[in-house]
Amino acid sequence: MLKKLFLLLLIFSISNLFSQSKDGYWDTVRTTNQTISLKASEKTYIKTEEFPAGTTEVVIRITLLDDNQQTSSSLVSLLKSIPDPTGISQGTAGTIFLLSKIAGEDKCKYAIFTTSKDAENYVKTGKTINSCFAQTNSVNKDVKLLSENSNCISGKTKNLYIAFESENWVMKEKIILEVVPWVDNNQSRGWNTQTKNEILAISSNLDIIKSVAKKDVFNGYFLEQVTSKYTYKEFSTLLPVEKSQEIANFTDKCLTKTGDKKLVLDAIRQKANRFLENKKYEQAINVIQSEIIDKQLATATDYATLAKTFLLSKQFEKAKVTVTKGIQLDASELQLQLLLAHVYLFTNNLSKAKEIHKKYQSQNVSATTSWINQTKTDFDTFQKNGLNSKDFKKIIRVLN
Repeated sequence: MLKKLFLLLLIFSISNLFSQSKDGYWDTVRTTNQTISLKASEKTYIKTEEFPAGTTEVVIRITLLDDNQQTSSSLVSLLKSIPDPTGISQGTAGTIFLLSKIAGEDKCKYAIFTTSKDAENYVKTGKTINSCFAQTNSVNKDVKLLSENSNCISGKTKNLYIAFESENWVMKEKIILEVVPWVDNNQSRGWNTQTKNEILAISSNLDIIKSVAKKDVFNGYFLEQVTSKYTYKEFSTLLPVEKSQEIANFTDKCLTKTGDKKLVLDAIRQKANRFLENKKYEQAINVIQSEIIDKQLATATDYATLAKTFLLSKQFEKAKVTVTKGIQLDASELQLQLLLAHVYLFTNNLSKAKEIHKKYQSQNVSATTSWINQTKTDFDTFQKNGLNSKDFKKIIRVLN
């Protein structure tokens, strides 16, 4: 009577302790439940069902039965009342007693492998080389909890290969194999140390990271952005163009959070201006277009720089389109108005160019530079770059 009471109290206390956890769940759908028959001294192995993402622990129960015996309770039904592997770790002896109470008289040895190659080698040789666990004593029942602390389970483990060797000398034996994974709610999204490091590698290799003051803070924000929006599988299966767009979006948000956006943009602008000064117009255009405008970070000044680059490379129509977009963003930016006058001048629309010069000639294009002086500077730059016009003098006369 006392033994029965003790057993009931043990079951109740373990079940009550384990049921409090909300960290994960026993995946009763993706379980392995197979019955195999082995001839005397025969060896074979079973590949488990694929473990779901976030599997941190698995329970394995092995039961040997003769033809007249049956298990009274499946492993899944027992685990439903003992749902937390953390508790199993704390009460292994009592739990294993509960899970392994039914068995026949036949016995076997078994070993667990992480690759089919090693399991096949066991079947051929009986050697447990490279096994993550080996039961070398003959058993007629066994229950094992395999966690991330073992060599069997890691963030990359998709299946286990469980190999058996019959210890019967004459008669065949029946083995029931049951494997149930525990899924951690957080890790079920696929984010573990290895997969997080993959994301950190992406952020650490961004060109823009060189201009970021607090790189570790930026990387931390970047990781948070990716892992909160996507599971690892979702992010991995994005099309290249989708992934590039998302990386750009995450980068912009992280720069805002770290306060580095202006600093980084200034560095990009300096790079574009260096290309422009060295007459590497295509490189300058690509930098402004791809690293500023395409990321929707452009100001009216950026459009002015791009328009000037188009002018110097004699791409007048593109210069006109760019100036128009810049004016739509900020019509008060006189650098753009002056560039529009230049576009009209180079596309044989002198009258419109004169109208603009007459309208703004008394103003400054910046705090220290007058409209007239900037016009003369631009004409000088155009001539040095092979852009000559007989109408330069006519514009100067209007300004004087």
